[in-house]
Amino acid sequence: MHRHHRTAALAATVLAGTLLAAGCSSSSGGKESEEGGAEAAAGKASTPKMTVAMITHAAPGDTFWDLIRKGAQAAASKDNVKLVYSSSPNAADQANLVQNAIDQKVDGIALTAAKPDAMKDVVAKAKAAGIPVVGFNSGLDNWKDLGMLEYFGQDENIAGQAFGERLNEIGAKNAVCVVQEQGHVALEARCAGLKKAFEGKTENLYVNGADMPSVKSTITAKLKQDSSIDEVVTLGAPFALTAVSSVADAGSKAKVATFDLNKDLVNAVKEGNVQFAVDQQPYLQGYLAVDGLWLYKNNGNFSGGGTAPVLTGPAFVTEENVDEIAKFAEKGTR
Repeated sequence: MHRHHRTAALAATVLAGTLLAAGCSSSSGGKESEEGGAEAAAGKASTPKMTVAMITHAAPGDTFWDLIRKGAQAAASKDNVKLVYSSSPNAADQANLVQNAIDQKVDGIALTAAKPDAMKDVVAKAKAAGIPVVGFNSGLDNWKDLGMLEYFGQDENIAGQAFGERLNEIGAKNAVCVVQEQGHVALEARCAGLKKAFEGKTENLYVNGADMPSVKSTITAKLKQDSSIDEVVTLGAPFALTAVSSVADAGSKAKVATFDLNKDLVNAVKEGNVQFAVDQQPYLQGYLAVDGLWLYKNNGNFSGGGTAPVLTGPAFVTEENVDEIAKFAEKGTR
């Protein structure tokens, strides 16, 4: 298996001289942009310029992905990489964006596999074209089956269990786990892990993450319907901040805790409006995914030996340690 990957890397190197100068366009509705410019050209690495396509399932406006992108761009600038980023929350569109990258003959692809079945064919096509593929953020249980080189992210089930244990410690009894996208493997794994470790009662509440007013009203209605809910667990920072409003609107006694951070969420933990957050370190995921492809191309390295994931979380952010993280959040990197 590893011998095949080395052959693939050589093939990608041969193609490096024939790259298109501009980012490809997409008719699938995905957002695409080329990043780096002069900064990347002045990168510290003296290795030949390589192009990496990063394709995620990001929904427009979700601040989490800004952190992924910033980490990816930091690695690209250092490694003399041209980073072409594109995204679509629609799995079929995301697969089309991967196909576009293959057609462009990029040197490496980093992708999220929130819907692994949708990625299966295009990852196989990338491998057949001699383009190495790394996974990050979503698809921990599937990256090896899909044939990716390596994976960077959080074991969401284990993170969910750690979350549940913390809820046990603080005495929560009845938690609702708010899922903003049904069928998204990483999100479902978080709630499953929570259910496994939490000694109280828990159920999933599905909301439409693309419509925040609807998210707010759905959580509010649930809290009004069941006044025994004492914990709202959200799976993203914007949803936690919305849940704080829902709790107030419902006149509920529930507390809010969440997975994932952004600048406003860090402030909410500081102020005590959100109890704690689990940080999977998205900046680190973006950075390692790009850097991993550079290391593979230039030195044949496999993070995790090509068999184990590289875990970037769970790191808990609480009132006790939030101040030291706040300075990085102010910069927009945590």
